[in-house]
Amino acid sequence: MLLATSQHQPSAKMDSRHIFTTPFRRLTAEALLQHFQTRPTVHYFAVPDVVETARPKIDNILDNQFEFNGERHQLPSSIQWLTNPSSDQEWLILLHKFYYAVGLGMAYHETNDLRYAEKWVALTSSWIRTVPHDFLPSDVSGRRIQNWIFAHYYFLSTGQSGCITPEFYRSFLESLHHQVSYLRDHVTPARNHRTLELCAIFLAAVVFPEFVESSEWLSWSKDELVKNIHSDLLPDGVHCEQSTDYHHLVLKNYLWIKKLALLNQIEMPAEFDLLVKKALEFSLYSHRPDGIIPALSDGDSRCFLDLLQQGYELYGGEDLLYVASRGAQGQPPVSRSKGFPHAGYYVLRSGWGDQTEAYQDERYLIFDCGPLGVGNHGHLDLLNFEAYAYGTPLIMDPGRYIYDESGPVNWRVRFRGTAAHNTVLVNGRNQTRYEWKKNRFKISGPEPDREIKAFIHKPGLDYLHGVARSHEYPVVHERKVLFINREYWVIVDLLRATESHTYDLLFHLSPPAQDRVSVMVSDDTLSIHSPQLILAQPLIPNVRPSIQEGFVSRMYGEKQCAPIVRLTQHDSSTCFLTVLYPYKGDEPFISVETPEPDRGPQALFLGDRASARITIAQNGRQYRDELLFADQTDLEHGMSGASPTSHVRILRKDLDGRLLFQYQA
Repeated sequence: MLLATSQHQPSAKMDSRHIFTTPFRRLTAEALLQHFQTRPTVHYFAVPDVVETARPKIDNILDNQFEFNGERHQLPSSIQWLTNPSSDQEWLILLHKFYYAVGLGMAYHETNDLRYAEKWVALTSSWIRTVPHDFLPSDVSGRRIQNWIFAHYYFLSTGQSGCITPEFYRSFLESLHHQVSYLRDHVTPARNHRTLELCAIFLAAVVFPEFVESSEWLSWSKDELVKNIHSDLLPDGVHCEQSTDYHHLVLKNYLWIKKLALLNQIEMPAEFDLLVKKALEFSLYSHRPDGIIPALSDGDSRCFLDLLQQGYELYGGEDLLYVASRGAQGQPPVSRSKGFPHAGYYVLRSGWGDQTEAYQDERYLIFDCGPLGVGNHGHLDLLNFEAYAYGTPLIMDPGRYIYDESGPVNWRVRFRGTAAHNTVLVNGRNQTRYEWKKNRFKISGPEPDREIKAFIHKPGLDYLHGVARSHEYPVVHERKVLFINREYWVIVDLLRATESHTYDLLFHLSPPAQDRVSVMVSDDTLSIHSPQLILAQPLIPNVRPSIQEGFVSRMYGEKQCAPIVRLTQHDSSTCFLTVLYPYKGDEPFISVETPEPDRGPQALFLGDRASARITIAQNGRQYRDELLFADQTDLEHGMSGASPTSHVRILRKDLDGRLLFQYQA
C-alpha cells in the first residue's frame, strides 16, 4: 500500500560543522569518529524492547525479512520506506521506529559478527537518503531517535567496527541532529506520545553534548518532563489514559530518564520522584501473582516486573523488591488490597505468598469503576473485572487485538465494545455511544456517570460497591463484589429500571477453558463448570445460560479462542447473584439458594434485607456461608447485630449449625 508522502524531501546536505559546539567544528570526519568512540565523560545505556530485539527476528532482518505484530514481509534489497506492504498502519510505524537497530547492536556486541554492523549501516543510510522527517507522526520520530541512540551505544560506545566509516558516522550525526531539531519544534501536545518524545530529546541532549543546541534541549526537556508527569499521571499515580499497558510504557520512560539523570549528575526535582513512586505502587498492585498485568483498555498483557526492580534500585522499597522477585526477596506490601480512587481501579488479593500458600497461587481480582480515560485508548467497560487464582487467569479482560479497522470484521470495534468485557450488556448496546464517523468508529456520546459507594477491606472480607449510569439507556447498574475469607468471590449485579430490558451478564473465560465448559442445573442452583472455576447462581426460571464464541488477545495482532458465559434475563428491575469459586485439585460442590426461591435475589429490590446461602463441599469438608445484605434502612440505622456502616455480613457455619466465623463490611 503506497502512502501519501510529505511534500518535504529529505534534508539537503549542509555544512555539518554548524551542528557542533566550537571545539568540535574543526574536527575532520575521522577525528570526530575517534572522539565519539573514546570519550569517557558521557554515561548512558540501551533500553531494548524484548520482543522486537529477539535474536530470531534480528537474524531474519539480515535477509530483509521484517516481522512486526506477527506479520512477516520480505522487503526488497532497496527498501521502499514510504510504501507499506501491510494493510495495518502499525506495521509501517514499527518499521520506522527502528527497534531492530538495537537488536542488531546487541547481536553484534555479543558475537562480533560484522553482518549485524553492516546491516545497521545499510538500513540507517538507506533511511537517511529516503525519508523526510515529517513522514509519520512525531511519536515515531521520538521512538526512532531513542533506538538510534541505543544502537549507537552498542556499535560506538562499547565496540568498534571497520564498516562504520567516518563518512557514514558524520551522516548519522547530521540526521540525528536534524531529527531532534525537528522533533523539538513538533512535540505532541500531551500524554504518552509527548512523554516518549521528551525522553528522546533529553536522551539526545545527554548523550551528545557536542551538539550546539544540547544545553537548551536538556533544560527544556527536563522542565517539560516535570510538567508532563503531572498531566500524565492522576493524583493516585495511574496513567490518565486508563490503560494498564500504557501506564507501564510511560513508567518505563520515566524510570530510565531518572537513571540517566543520576549517571550524569543531573538533578530531578522531588515532585518528579514522588509521582514516579506513585506510578510504581500501581504497578506493584496491578501485576497478577503470575507476574503479568491484565490488558485493561488498549494494550497487551505482559510482564513489567523489571520496572519494579528498577524502582527498587532507584528508590528502595522492600515491597517493590518483593513483588519484582515474586516473593523471593524483600518484604511483602503491608496491604493485601488497594484502591486507586482517581483511576477507579481496585485490587483485591488473598495475600502475597508469605503465609501458607505459594505466591503464584494467591487469588487476585482487579475491578474497574473509573473514567474512560483521556485520548483514544479507553474501552467501554465500566464495572468490568478480571479474576485470577492458582497460577492462571480465570476470567479475563480480552485486550485490544488491533487498531486497524479494515477487513470484513471490525475487530477494533469488537474488542473495544461493552460486549467484550465482564460486565452487564443492556439491550445489546455499548455503555457509551460509539459510531462510524467519516472513515472510522469514534466515541461520540458522553461516558456513563460512575460512583464508588464503598471499598472496604478487612482480614476476612473485602467489599466493593460501584454504580454505572449510562446515557444510552434508562437503567442503573450497581455491582457489588465480595471477597470471602480470601477464598472466593460473590458478584451481585443489580439492574434498576421502570420498563423491561434485555440484560446479558457476561464472563469471558481464559483460553484453556475452550471446549471445556459445561452447564449444570440442580433443584436450586445453576452452575457453569470450567477448568479451576465454578460459576454458580440461584436457579431463576427466566435466566437463560449459554456458552458462546469469544476471543482473548494477549499481544497486539494475536488472538486466541476463549469461551464467553452469557446469562440473559428480560425484565425491568432485576438482579444476578453469581458465586465465582476458584479451586485447585478436586472440583468442589457448590449450591446457592435464597430463602424465597420464587423471588430469588429480586428481594434486593423490595426493601427487604436480602440474603443467600452458599453451601460448599470440597476435600471432605462441608460448610455453609450465609450472606445478609443491608438495605438502605439498615445502612442508616444499622443491621441487627452490626455497626451502622455495615453493608453485608457473612456467617460461616458447619452442617450442624455451629458458627465457624463471621465477618462484616
